Amino acid sequence: MDTHHSDYGTLKSVLIKHATDAFISQEVLHKQWKVLNFLEEPEFSLAQQEYEAFEKMIIDSGTLVLRFPNDESVTIDSIYCRDASIATDFGMIICHMGKAARKPEAQASMKAYLNNNIPILGIIQPPGTVEGGDVAWLNNHTLAVGRTYRTNDEGIHQLRALLEPHGITVCVADMPHYKGPDDVFHLMSVFSPVDKDLAVVYSPLMPIRFREELLNRGYQLIEVPDSEWDSMGCNVLALAPRKCLVVSGNSITRQRLLDAGCQVLEYEGREISLKGGGGPTCLTRPLLREI
Repeated sequence: MDTHHSDYGTLKSVLIKHATDAFISQEVLHKQWKVLNFLEEPEFSLAQQEYEAFEKMIIDSGTLVLRFPNDESVTIDSIYCRDASIATDFGMIICHMGKAARKPEAQASMKAYLNNNIPILGIIQPPGTVEGGDVAWLNNHTLAVGRTYRTNDEGIHQLRALLEPHGITVCVADMPHYKGPDDVFHLMSVFSPVDKDLAVVYSPLMPIRFREELLNRGYQLIEVPDSEWDSMGCNVLALAPRKCLVVSGNSITRQRLLDAGCQVLEYEGREISLKGGGGPTCLTRPLLREI
C-alpha cells in the first residue's frame, strides 16, 4: 500500500533542499551561521560535496527525488526541509515554525507544493506552532507529536482539528526542557522509526509515557549510547524497512542496527548535518512510502 502515513516504509518520493540552494555561498554562510545557532560555519564547497553524496544514496535506493528551489526569503536553516510541513494522504499540512527566523520557510514550501500540484490540507496559524521534526507516524492512522518549545499546545490543537476528522489519532509526547527554548530539540531527536516495530531511541531524554507507549505497541528499541547522542546517532532515516541512512561515525549505534537485521548506509555529514544540528531525517521531506 502506498501512503504518506509512514516513516519506515520503502521511500518512493522525497523532497530535499540541496546545499547549493540552501547555503547559497560562503558569504551567506558567514553572515548567518552564528545568529542561527549553528555550531560552526560550514564550508560551502565541502557541503556541496557531502550533499551530492547524500542525494546519490537516496536516488540509488530507487527513490524519486524532487528539489525545493532556491528562495531568497529563507535562511540556511532551510536545508533542514522536514520542519516546514507534514505529509498526509489528504494533502500537506503547512507548519508555523517555532523558531522565529524560520517562519518564512512555511510559505516557501507551500509555494513549491502548489507549483508541483501537491494539494494542501491546511495551514497551522499563529499563535499555534508546529515543526515537522516534532512529528512521526507510528502507523497509518497514528501520528506522534512532540510537545516542545517548537511545537505548542495550540499548534497540536490545530493538528488534531485537521487530522481527527480523517480518522487519525494524534499521540502527544511531552518532551523535557533539555537545553531550553533556544536549542533545537524535536521528538525525532530521540525517536527514529526504522520498521513497523523497530525504532532508534535515546531513552535518557524520552518522555516516560511515550516510551512506555512504544513498548506497549510491541516496538523493539535500539538504544543510542550517551557517547553518540551529540553526533546524531539517534537521527536515522529509513529508506525502506530496516534499511537505514545515518551520519557516519556512530559505530556503536551502527552495530546495534546491524544486530537488529538492518542494512546501514553512512554519509559524511560534518558540514551539512553536524554543524547545523540536522541529520538525515531533518534533511528530507519524505512524501510517498510503500508499506
